[in-house]
Amino acid sequence: MRFLLDTNILSEPLRPRPNPVTVSLLQQHSKEIATATVVFHELLFGCYRLPVESNKRLIIEVYLHREVKQKIPLLPYDVAAAEWFARERARLTAIGKTPTYADGQIAAIAQVNNLTLVTNNVADYADFQNLKIENWLAI
Repeated sequence: MRFLLDTNILSEPLRPRPNPVTVSLLQQHSKEIATATVVFHELLFGCYRLPVESNKRLIIEVYLHREVKQKIPLLPYDVAAAEWFARERARLTAIGKTPTYADGQIAAIAQVNNLTLVTNNVADYADFQNLKIENWLAI
């Protein structure tokens, strides 16, 4: 694995007009990608907020279970990630840059697994030390 996908990258294929470069990179790197259980939670939460009978929810549920859950490794927030994030959260809070908890967990999972975090929200992760980041929507 080389890449950990953030929520906005994994949800890109569901957009009415997905970014063709992002979709191409998802296909090109399909054997090198993973995501975090935190990201899977965010995607499911968004899905479950939609009306049960809606076509949009059905499409998202099918995508999440057939394309994400069955084909992409889901990496957990484990002890090593918790330790890394605690150190980074303390450092960032001391300088007035408190990260959101979910972003910190995602960053930690990428860092402790030595993966490049792929996100469209580069600014949300820019303050984490030594975190490798790519934006497949800006390529």
